[in-house]
This record gives sequence, structure tokens and C-alpha cells, in this order.
Amino acid sequence: MKRMLVIVMAAALPLGFLAGCGQERAPQVYKQGKYQGKPDTPPWENEQFKGSQTAWDDAIKRRAQGQNEYVRIGDAPGGSL
Repeated sequence: MKRMLVIVMAAALPLGFLAGCGQERAPQVYKQGKYQGKPDTPPWENEQFKGSQTAWDDAIKRRAQGQNEYVRIGDAPGGSL
């Protein structure tokens, strides 16, 4: 019984590998000089900042300060330990 299973598996394995060889790649069509995807918008063009780049800059600076370990724990850099 085990011998039969080994023979069947040995015969099926190469056939399994050959099954994927007949698949062709889908052709890609590109238009020269044309971007096909979604147009990008600036990050401050949303409902939160309403197009104000300065408000967006301030929010980014506040976020960076919140991630600064020295500011977060109240210890100035270069202070005594």
C-alpha cells in the first residue's frame, strides 16, 4: 500500500509542476506620458486642515514633540543624571 502511494506521488509531482507552465502573463498596456493611477493631493487638503498648510505643519511639529522622549518625560537633553 505504501509502495503504491509513493509511486502515485512520484508520478503526480512532476505533473503538478508542469501545470503552471501553460499560464501566460497578462499584457500591460502603458500610455506614454500618461499617469494611470489616482492623482495625489497634498496632505493638508482634507477636512481636518481645510487646505491650511501652516495648520498641517503645526500639527506635524506637535506630533514630533509628543514622540520626543526628553520632552515627554520632562528631562532636558544634557541635564545631570
